[in-house]
Amino acid sequence: MSRDEGSVQAPAPAAAGQARRALAALCVTEITSWGILYYSFQVALTEVTHDTGWSATAAMGAFSLGLLTSAAAGVPVGRLLDRHGPRKVMTTGSVLGTGALVAVAAAPSLPWFALAWVLTGLAQSMLLYPPAFAALTRWYGPDRMRALTTLSLVAGLASTVYAPLTALLVTHLGWRATYLVLAVLLGAVTFPLHIFCLIPPWPTASVRSRAQSTARVRDVVPSRAFLLLAAAMCLAGFGLYAATTNLVPLFISRGISTTTAAIALGLCGAGQLLGRLAYPVLTRKTSPRARTTAILAAGAVSIAALAAIPGPLPLLIAATVVAGAVRGAYTLIQATAVSDRWGIHHFATLNAIAIAPAGIAIALAPASGALFAAHLDGYPAAFSLLAVVAVIGAGLATGTAAGHPDDRAPDHPEGALARGKASS
Repeated sequence: MSRDEGSVQAPAPAAAGQARRALAALCVTEITSWGILYYSFQVALTEVTHDTGWSATAAMGAFSLGLLTSAAAGVPVGRLLDRHGPRKVMTTGSVLGTGALVAVAAAPSLPWFALAWVLTGLAQSMLLYPPAFAALTRWYGPDRMRALTTLSLVAGLASTVYAPLTALLVTHLGWRATYLVLAVLLGAVTFPLHIFCLIPPWPTASVRSRAQSTARVRDVVPSRAFLLLAAAMCLAGFGLYAATTNLVPLFISRGISTTTAAIALGLCGAGQLLGRLAYPVLTRKTSPRARTTAILAAGAVSIAALAAIPGPLPLLIAATVVAGAVRGAYTLIQATAVSDRWGIHHFATLNAIAIAPAGIAIALAPASGALFAAHLDGYPAAFSLLAVVAVIGAGLATGTAAGHPDDRAPDHPEGALARGKASS
C-alpha cells in the first residue's frame, strides 16, 4: 500500500442514534440467527436420526456441507456488502434463511436434506458474524471495538437461549414441526429488524471508485502479511475448534464422568466470554501482530496441556477455560485483524477473503478431531497434533505486520501518531 493510501482518513461514524439502533438490532438478530441456523441442529440431531433412519454421520455431513457453503459464499457476499451495504444483504438472508429452514423441515430424503442445508449455508453467510462485523466496522470507524465486543458478548448467549428452546420444541412437536416454528421465528425476528434498523448511511461507489476498490483489494490480498494472516487464522482456528468440540470425549477417555465432562464444556463456553471481555484491553496495550501471536500461542499451549496432563481435574479445567478464552478472543481477531492492519475501506471484501480458509477449516474441525483420535491411538494424541497445528498458526502470525508504523492501520489514532513521529 502506498503512503498516500495510508494517509486516507476513516469515514466519520454514522449518526449516533442510528448506529446505536443498528447495534441493538444486530444483537437481537445475531442471537436469533446463531441460535436457529447453527445451534438448533446440534440439539435436534438425535431426533432427526431416530425419525429418518439416517446415520448421525450422514446427517451431520449435511449440516457440515452447509457450513462449507457459508464459508465459500463469504467472499461474494463480502463484495455485495461493500457495494450495497448490510441492509439489502442481511434482509435477503432473512428471507432465504426462512425458506431454507422450511426446506429442511420438508426434506423427504437425505439428498434433499443436504441441499436444504446448502441453502441454509448461503443464508448463514448473509446473517452470521461476518456481515454484522462488516457493518459495525464501517459505521463505528475508530470506535468499532466497543460495538464489536458488545455484539460478540450478546450473541454468545445464542446457545443459552435457543438450545433449551429447541429441545422443548423437539420434545413436544418433533423435529420437522420444530424447524417450521424456527423458520417462522427467524423471519419474524430478523426481517423487520434488518429492513427497518440497518439504515445508517452506507456510501455508494461510483464506477471509478469501484475500479479503485478492485485495485486496492488486488494490492492487499497477494501481500505477504495478508497471506500469512489468512494461513495463521486457518490453522489456529482448525486447532482450536477441533479441540474444543472434542473436549467431552477427551475427558471421558481420561476416566472422567460424562456429567463432569459436560460441565467442563460449559466452562469452556464461559471462558469464551472472558476472552471477549479481555480483548479490548489487549487492543489498547498491544499491536495487532503482537496480540494475534500471543492469543494464538496461548491457544496452542492450552491444547498441548489438555493433551499432556492426565490430571488432576482442576488443572484440566483451567486449561479448558484458557482454550475457551482463546476461542472467544479468536472471534474478535476475525472481526478486527484486517481493519487493524489495512483500515476499514473495502473491509467486507478483504475480511471475507482473509477468513474464508478459516471458515472451511472450522467446518471440518469437529469431524477431523474425532478422525485423528481414531487413527492416532486416542484423543490425547489427537490433541497433541492439534497443538502442533495451532503452534504453526501462531508462528505464521508473527509475520502479519502490514507495514504501518507501530503495526497499526492508517485510521488507528496511535498509528497516525507514530507516522507523524516517524516523518518529523
